[in-house]
Amino acid sequence: MIYVFLAQGFEETEAIAPIDLLRRCGKEVYTVGIGDSIIKSSHNVTFFTDTEDLLIELNSDLEMIVLPGGMPGTVNLEKSEAVQAAIDYCAKNNILIGAICAAPSILGHKGLLKGKKAVCYTGYEDELTGAEVLDVPAVIDGNIVTARGAGVAVEFGLKLVEALISKERSDKLKEAILCP
Repeated sequence: MIYVFLAQGFEETEAIAPIDLLRRCGKEVYTVGIGDSIIKSSHNVTFFTDTEDLLIELNSDLEMIVLPGGMPGTVNLEKSEAVQAAIDYCAKNNILIGAICAAPSILGHKGLLKGKKAVCYTGYEDELTGAEVLDVPAVIDGNIVTARGAGVAVEFGLKLVEALISKERSDKLKEAILCP
C-alpha cells in the first residue's frame, strides 16, 4: 500500500504522475486528504481523496509514502501530525519516502537527509539539512527519492517505480508511455 498525501495547495502534477505510474505497475495507491477528503490544489483543481489523514493505518502493508510539493501544500503537509507520524514510521522501518519540489525540505528539517544525495525546487537547497544537493531531475538514495519539481513529475514517478520494484520495470514503463 502506498499513501500519497494531498494538502490544500499541493502541486497537482507532482501527485498525479506518480499515482498514475505506480498504479500502472499494479500498486495499491491511496490519496490521503490532510484534514478533509476534498482538497484544492495550488491551481484550484478540486480533488476527492480516497481517505482522510485520521483514517490511515501505519503497518507492515505500507510500502511507500509520497509528498507532493507546491505552495502552500508543502507547508500544510509539514504541519500535519499524520504526515509527521507517517514520515517517522517510514524512517524507523526503512520504508520508501518520495518527496518532490519543496517537499524534500520537510525531510531536511527532520534531519533525514544527512549524508544523502537529494534534490529540490530551486531556492529550497538550504532546507535540505546535511544533504549532498545534486543538480539532476530526481535521485534515489537509500529509502528516499527526491525530485526537483512539476516539470520532472513523470521522471519522479519512474524513480519511485525503480526504487519500489526495479530499474527494469521503470525502463519498460518509460518505453510504454513514450517518455524520451
